[in-house]
Amino acid sequence: MDTDLHVGFNAPLNNLDTEDRTYGCRANNPNICANNGIEGICAFSSDDKMCKKPSRAWKKQFYKLGDTNNE
Repeated sequence: MDTDLHVGFNAPLNNLDTEDRTYGCRANNPNICANNGIEGICAFSSDDKMCKKPSRAWKKQFYKLGDTNNE
């Protein structure tokens, strides 16, 4: 596993992040992620290094991290 692709859930947004995908893996424990290793879905197994099925909590977190009005 490429540890550079494991990004903290609370880490600042990457410019490639969207509400339904993340650059790298933001799972707290990628080893127990149901999608870990699935080619084309898991960041660790995709050429573009994008997680195409982040946790259900990601959408809310994406908007929370992108809300610059709270700073």
